[in-house]
Amino acid sequence: MTLLCVAFMATAAASEKVEATLGADLVSQYIWRGMALGNVSLQPTLGASYKEFSLSAWGNVGIEAADTKELDLTLTYAHKGFHAAVTDYWFSEDSYFRYRNNATSHIWEANVGYDFGVLAVQWFTNFAGNDGTHNGKRAYSSYCELSAPFRLADLDWTAALGAVPYATTLYGANGFCVTNVALRATKNFVIKQKYRMPVFVGLTCNPRLERLYLVFGTSFAI
Repeated sequence: MTLLCVAFMATAAASEKVEATLGADLVSQYIWRGMALGNVSLQPTLGASYKEFSLSAWGNVGIEAADTKELDLTLTYAHKGFHAAVTDYWFSEDSYFRYRNNATSHIWEANVGYDFGVLAVQWFTNFAGNDGTHNGKRAYSSYCELSAPFRLADLDWTAALGAVPYATTLYGANGFCVTNVALRATKNFVIKQKYRMPVFVGLTCNPRLERLYLVFGTSFAI
């Protein structure tokens, strides 16, 4: 997941043929929804889309042994500005096929959102797996985010505001709290008129944890 969290690979108009996407990000620190999950990391992506549906695989491998090892599979439906998705997060090197509720390291999350162009709204809720808890019960941990793109001084910018609406141990929240105030600037470089390589710097503040992060990254995609 990138600064705003990878949720879908929809295009403005659905393609009539199967299209594939592959690429990778290299980031100086892995920040997810305002939380630090690792240091220098490689984050590969592989996906395919047909008409209004897409399926993607996203991973994270840190250069330090203690950093997060992650593999996410996301199925998305997108129509115009609307999208809905289901993601299977896996945060472990244990058996991938361990699905029992009290033993699995998978988390399943549903996501709905709408992109108005000048503003995008998203809501995420965990519904199964190794979710956080509240008062000893499944918390159905949720996260909501507003993001707005704009262009300034020949750079592409995105501002984001994310919050946890209610208590869950997953985000360390005792109730409603803002966990992600972010601003990212991106510059796209074109190589041989065929490949693009964005370079970005993001500043993220987590008011809940009283943390501030500055992240550099670059991407390569086909």
